[in-house]
Amino acid sequence: MSHTILNCFKAYDIRGRVPEELNPDIAYRIGQAYGNYLNPGQTVVGYDVRLQSPVLAEAVSEGLLDSGANVIDIGLCGTEEVYFQTFHRGIGGGIMVTASHNPIDYNGMKLVREGSRPISGDTGLYNIRALAERGIFHKKPSRGVLVKDSSKESYIQHLLGYIDLHVLKPLKIVVDAGNGCAGPIIDLLVEYLPFEFIRIHHEPNGSFPNGIPNPLLSENRSATANAVIQHKADIGIAWDGDFDRCFFFDEKGRFIEGYYLVGLLAQILLEKDPKANIIHDPRLTWNTIDLVTQGGGTPIQSKTGHAFIKERMRKENALYGGEMSAHHYFRDFAYCDSGMIPWLLIAEHLNKTGLSLSALVDERMRAYPCSGEINFVVDDARATLNRIRDHFALEKPGMDETDGLGFSFPVWRFNIRSSNTEPLMRLNVETRANEALLRAKVDEITRLIENQP
Repeated sequence: MSHTILNCFKAYDIRGRVPEELNPDIAYRIGQAYGNYLNPGQTVVGYDVRLQSPVLAEAVSEGLLDSGANVIDIGLCGTEEVYFQTFHRGIGGGIMVTASHNPIDYNGMKLVREGSRPISGDTGLYNIRALAERGIFHKKPSRGVLVKDSSKESYIQHLLGYIDLHVLKPLKIVVDAGNGCAGPIIDLLVEYLPFEFIRIHHEPNGSFPNGIPNPLLSENRSATANAVIQHKADIGIAWDGDFDRCFFFDEKGRFIEGYYLVGLLAQILLEKDPKANIIHDPRLTWNTIDLVTQGGGTPIQSKTGHAFIKERMRKENALYGGEMSAHHYFRDFAYCDSGMIPWLLIAEHLNKTGLSLSALVDERMRAYPCSGEINFVVDDARATLNRIRDHFALEKPGMDETDGLGFSFPVWRFNIRSSNTEPLMRLNVETRANEALLRAKVDEITRLIENQP
């Protein structure tokens, strides 16, 4: 093989346009490189619903087999199923072929080692890239063995272990899989739960006839919201394509910002395990800190991004970690993120309290109104940050550089950071019970970012 520059390797995972940046030849190289670098013994391989994913999964498996690694092919699945099978089986690693919410002509991979520990740029991903680029691999004395095992029963039982089935009562729930991988898991959970599910965009379909599933974008929420209203449902849930993120709609069809779900889930879990450590990201913090402290837990801030959150959770033995981007991490899930555990916990909590989702979050939204994440394309991120820093310097704010720049004032705060995955700057603003101040500060910082007078 000749030396190839692989631009599909990013800071946290592998992602690129098919076939220019990612194709079966590159996938094979990645499998070989992964096997040579980690020597995992056994590796779980799964793939999402995208049309190219089975072919790429077969190629990466071939590379693994030629490296001497055994492969357990679990077929079509969500990313968290690869995490689960890796730690549940106690094997050396896992590879998920997925592009999550990227455009339809993209694909990618998420790599983990033993214990479902993420492999990022800081923990071996660039070493794997170097081996794959060179394309020269040590010949193994024997080829690995491929086993196909798509059984999901152990995963389903693990999910059900987070809730008390005896307290559950009938709820009407809209579930929007976005034609991704979540639908088959809902179908397996149905027989254990007393809920009525209203299924929309349910069948896996890699052509994505209803658009790429990414409910973080406001234009992708109307189908779920309308279904909640039409069917008078108690709650709505939507997922991205590989269902490692889940998004919530209350009984009014209102989309609930992920920030408030972090606080709610922390509150729920602290009721089950008081005095635990809870990890949160630095973008929006006050509501989470308040609820964790009230619940007797310890809030701990981490840099944004799954590799950083998981590392900090392990260091602190944290019960739960949450990001406002709808990633939720659980200690009992090997500190990995899950898009299924959160909605099960919240459905159980609705049953226990007898309250609606709106009743659970409205008070928190009034106490800490937030802007949600606002994205900007900028020509010079460094100059933008310096302009913002200079503008607020005389007010002597509290400053936090955990991730980007965080500025805190007595009744409002904001964070601005460059995206780890896209050429954008992301702004988040929150206040203490002051919607008018929130709007004013968003406008003020927007003018600074856009360099307006």
